[in-house]
Amino acid sequence: MAFVVARRRKELGIRLALGAQPGIVIWMVMREVLLLLSIGLAVGIPAALLLGRYVSSQLYGIDASDPLIAVSTTLLLALVSAAAGLIPAHRASRIDPILALRTE
Repeated sequence: MAFVVARRRKELGIRLALGAQPGIVIWMVMREVLLLLSIGLAVGIPAALLLGRYVSSQLYGIDASDPLIAVSTTLLLALVSAAAGLIPAHRASRIDPILALRTE
């Protein structure tokens, strides 16, 4: 996300120069983070369920369909993704419009 924000620096600078609130810019970046998280969970959860028997045969004492581990892992992934997206989103909301437009 830091790379995406860096590439969109000029666009975000224009938006801020035209009067966009910093909260709107943060939400724009976080919406992309949530989209990527949703796609990853939509692919990862069914894959984990399908590969559960293989994983349980490789590890001792872990059930293939343990709901506590599945829910806690999903929540942990969501929290880490949100934190990883919030840092570039906050940085994007603090872009100086003059410097963003002057760089290119």
